[in-house]
Amino acid sequence: MSSEVEPAPRNGSDDPAVTPVVRVMLVEYHAIFREMLALVIGRESGFEVVAQAGCLAGARRELAELGEGGVNLAVVDLRLPDGDGTELIGEFCGENAHCAVLVLTADADLAVHGRAVEKGASGILHKSVGMGKVMEAVRRLAAGEALHSQKEVVELLRLADRRRTQGREARAAFEQLTSREKDALRALAEGMGDKEIAARLGVSSGTARGYVSSILQKLGVNSRLQALVFAAHHGLVDLGPGPAERSL
Repeated sequence: MSSEVEPAPRNGSDDPAVTPVVRVMLVEYHAIFREMLALVIGRESGFEVVAQAGCLAGARRELAELGEGGVNLAVVDLRLPDGDGTELIGEFCGENAHCAVLVLTADADLAVHGRAVEKGASGILHKSVGMGKVMEAVRRLAAGEALHSQKEVVELLRLADRRRTQGREARAAFEQLTSREKDALRALAEGMGDKEIAARLGVSSGTARGYVSSILQKLGVNSRLQALVFAAHHGLVDLGPGPAERSL
């Protein structure tokens, strides 16, 4: 798609008679939303949607085809089928020194927003806002304006740093578990009870209960469910199918 786009004048053109065209790339998993956004931006005077992608791999292909300086503004979703859209932010800024990146996300976690700002995002909007808000942000970023106050940016960065600290503490707590306790925690994540855990580990039910009690103590939680939430939230285990799903 992008290979068919004719080069447009860059914003830095020395010719005062040339009207700069803002070249926009959209990275959004949901095709309907992406196409609607492309239609609205494409109707805006001085803007051109030069590429679209629905995943990390597709975005990287389009970015490579456009080449250095080929994008002035990128609109990026964070939840993509093959990874985190945050990874793309630095790549856009690296290939296009003056590229602004607007993140549109359904994630309300401000620490996630903070990580995007750390990577170089120029602005963050929740997907619940109307198209008018999105277009206002697009225009402001294209004009070199800031979307967030300095105070808001500092708070987002502080939250991102706090989340990193919590993640390190969680991993440190996880590493306190013995190898058998880690096996028991993973079994819990698969929906197993004491008897199933005991059978998998080749121990008695009492020993399995002892492992679980030790896990709760070391992770600083009060229930098995809290242990699972703790471990899953920090990426320490993958929540697998429960017993009913495994039997299907």
